[in-house]
Amino acid sequence: MEIKGLLRKIEPYVAGSQPAEKNIIKLNTNENAYEPSPAVHQALASFDAHQLRKYSTLDQAALRQALSEQLGVRADQVIIGNGSDDILSMAFLAFFNSEEEVLFPDLTYGFYKVWADLYHIPFREVPLSSSFEIATQDYLVENGGIVITNPNAPTGIYKPLNQIEEIVKANQSVVVIIDEAYINFGGETALPLLEKYDNVFITRTFSKDASLAGLRVGYGIGSPKLMAVINAVKNSVNPYNVDSIAEVLATAAVKSWDYYEDTCAKIMATRDWFSQELQAIGFDILPSKTNFVLVKPHGVTAGQLFDYLQSKKIYVRYFPKVERISDRLRISIGTQDEMERVLMTIQELQA
Repeated sequence: MEIKGLLRKIEPYVAGSQPAEKNIIKLNTNENAYEPSPAVHQALASFDAHQLRKYSTLDQAALRQALSEQLGVRADQVIIGNGSDDILSMAFLAFFNSEEEVLFPDLTYGFYKVWADLYHIPFREVPLSSSFEIATQDYLVENGGIVITNPNAPTGIYKPLNQIEEIVKANQSVVVIIDEAYINFGGETALPLLEKYDNVFITRTFSKDASLAGLRVGYGIGSPKLMAVINAVKNSVNPYNVDSIAEVLATAAVKSWDYYEDTCAKIMATRDWFSQELQAIGFDILPSKTNFVLVKPHGVTAGQLFDYLQSKKIYVRYFPKVERISDRLRISIGTQDEMERVLMTIQELQA
């Protein structure tokens, strides 16, 4: 018998590919170019497997306390999740519960639209400007909530904090989510806004700056009012959402943050060098405060360059179905040596 009208129709998020080949340069999913800190290696090596017999903690108190000390917020303002995707998914469920449209850019993290569809949340994608920037005035309208990635992805462009505050201040009756997945690659955090506005919820991930994409840990920071609601959602969906190994290793990462400040600085330096080198051969590069650059090739199409790089075992991200950036490639920033090899390969195609 055919099942009618009962199965949910959803267009899923499409993640970057994870090629299994060896000896590749993988620059398609914005992973960190450097390995986790020595403290993380040590924590993993000394982890007692007997702990896995029991469930993980419900509140990740040790990790929240470490983040509290690092960020200058109270531990009860922090919630931990299975990657920032988990945090954002719970935030959509917790904070967007009206008939008004939730606003987010038309070019941003693709999961926002998926969650809105999945949870039956009305939304409107607000077009970025012709220069791919978030226009403040577009968010000074009636809405049911706002989501802004800052710096934005896939553009890499950072919106100054005073402009973010203008949006927050004008929308104090709804929740404004600020996704700071890339904030430690050059932007100014919105954390100071938490002291002035209780409608701000900031999300972060260990996948980018902390070199722990494979661990799946993220966190959110907000006012007591917001934390009460999102914790209720967490405990209604998956109370044990962070495993024991993840909590121990993420805590070690936070406590060794000097290491990550150094690796992030290396990535930023390589990003700026790579951008300048591509501009010198005619590429159009959007200004980036992330660990990637969005580039428009010169002399070849984005598709041609994508195929050529892949033939040389260099994997980058191509969005042929996204009209506004179908002529561009998003290239994650690897080590200096890797990016020199990428530049040389691009120059070979242009020769």
